[in-house]
Amino acid sequence: MFRDRREAGQKLGQALANYKADQPVIYALPRGGVEVAAGVAIVLEAPLELLLVRKIGLPWQPELAMGSVIDGGAPMVFRNEEVLATVRIANEVFNTACGRELAEIERRRRRYLGDRVPLDPKGRVAIVVDDGIATGATMKVALMALRRRQPKLIVLAVPVAARQSLQALRKDADRLVCLEAPEDLVAIGYYYQEFRQLDDDDVVRLLAEVRAAGVPRAQPPPAEAG
Repeated sequence: MFRDRREAGQKLGQALANYKADQPVIYALPRGGVEVAAGVAIVLEAPLELLLVRKIGLPWQPELAMGSVIDGGAPMVFRNEEVLATVRIANEVFNTACGRELAEIERRRRRYLGDRVPLDPKGRVAIVVDDGIATGATMKVALMALRRRQPKLIVLAVPVAARQSLQALRKDADRLVCLEAPEDLVAIGYYYQEFRQLDDDDVVRLLAEVRAAGVPRAQPPPAEAG
C-alpha cells in the first residue's frame, strides 16, 4: 500500500490538509511514527513534537502488551487488565517491567530533545501520528495522557490500522483519519514495501529535518472566532 513511511506521511499529510489553517501541533510516537509524522508536519507546515510512550510487554512475549506507560510530569500507566487476568502476572513483575520502560523513556527524552522545552498543546489542535495501529494499547495511553494537557481538539491520524482497534479508540480522540483500516490486519509491516526499524539517530535526524524545512517552532494558537 505504501512504498515507505515517508510516502505514507506525505499521503497522510494531504488527507489532513484541511487542518493546516488551524496551526496544529503534530505529535509522533517514536520511533517508527516519527518518519510518518515528519512528512505530515512538513505538508502542514506544523511543529513536530514527541509522545514518549512505551509498551509494557510480557517477560516471555515482549510483543504482547500487558500495559503501556507515557512520560510526563506524572507518568501515566495503562494496565491491559484482560491480558493480566489471562496470564496472572504478579504486581511486582508488572511494576519492574514498568520501571524499565520508564527508564528507557527518560533515556530517549534526553537523546531526542535534550534541554528543549516541548510546546504546550493547551488550546491547540493536536494531531497524533504513528505508522500504524495493531492492538491500540500504546496509542490509547498516549491519547489519554495528551487529553490531560487540554488541547482544543485531538485528531488521531495513521496510514493503516486494524478496524476494530480504530473503532475502540474513538472515545479517546475527537476525530480519526486513517487511510486504510482492514478488518484483518496481520501486521503493520505488510502495508509497507520498506519497513526497516528506525534508531535514535534516525529520530534526531527527522526532527532536524522538520526544523530545517522552515517549520515554525512555536506560534500562539489561532484566536477563537467571534
